[in-house]
Amino acid sequence: MQKIDLRKIDLNLLILFDVLMQQGSVSKAAEQLGRTQSAVSHALGRLREQLGDPLLVKVGGRMQPSPYAMELEQEVRPILRNIERVLSPREAFVPNLSTKRFRLAVPDLAMGLFPRLIRRIQEDAPKVTLDWETPRSATLLDVAEGMLDVALLPESLKRPDGVAAKVIGQFEWACFMRAGHPALKAWSKESWVTWPHVVVGTGDQGRSPVLMAAHDAGLKRRIGLTVPTFGAVAPLLAQCDMIATLPTLVLADALETFGLSVRKVPFHVPEMGHVLAWSARLTNDPASLWIRDCLADAVLGQMSSADRLLAGLNKI
Repeated sequence: MQKIDLRKIDLNLLILFDVLMQQGSVSKAAEQLGRTQSAVSHALGRLREQLGDPLLVKVGGRMQPSPYAMELEQEVRPILRNIERVLSPREAFVPNLSTKRFRLAVPDLAMGLFPRLIRRIQEDAPKVTLDWETPRSATLLDVAEGMLDVALLPESLKRPDGVAAKVIGQFEWACFMRAGHPALKAWSKESWVTWPHVVVGTGDQGRSPVLMAAHDAGLKRRIGLTVPTFGAVAPLLAQCDMIATLPTLVLADALETFGLSVRKVPFHVPEMGHVLAWSARLTNDPASLWIRDCLADAVLGQMSSADRLLAGLNKI
């Protein structure tokens, strides 16, 4: 038999062929398909012409398949079932039954962020596993490739093709120091310049907004210590006379624990937008939607704590 040109084949006719093979009757196939008998007979005629084979012949009141039809049915039926499976609506992600492992890239921005997230995970999906890493230079490429499920990143970072993102919020800034710090007596730009600062090394994640804003204001920060993580800042501030200028949500829930005080930055530092980023091909994936929602809730909860802190600052 000559090679068939698929461009000339109406693949819908294969569905009709499958039903005819199951029913062995034009009338029963027409009833199942919701079509008239003449329409089914006409469609069968078209398929016979396209494939160059009689396919089904009426013998004793029942349609009998040709050898080629029997061979074709064995090949076509699984293909149709696979197409049906692929195009069917996606099964819902069931958190409490899932054992999926999710990989997140999130800076250790705040003491309460991951506890908030873990509480949600344990309540909704106790068998799920989280792998937490801090963002690095290759994070966005890992997101694009689907090697990371979601990342929390500065909005200013250039995102490669294949990465989808949603703005999660604008982070505002404040200055933190121990309660009783000498700078609290007369907080000013001069205080900010005079006292040494603890800064968090951000590697290759871009220039510090504080550094750029201070430069624009004609000020220079005196760095006393650079630490690798945000989590190291609060205990250090509690034991020395250094200052840290950070997004408010970083230490919003650490003030009481470590006996810290907070003041407004004595010059304007623009808010720093952050986004949740994920692989664009996973945009509608139920599991991806779920973990993004969980992380968004945790970040927004942390931002609410920061908003309360800012409300208090406005009264100072």
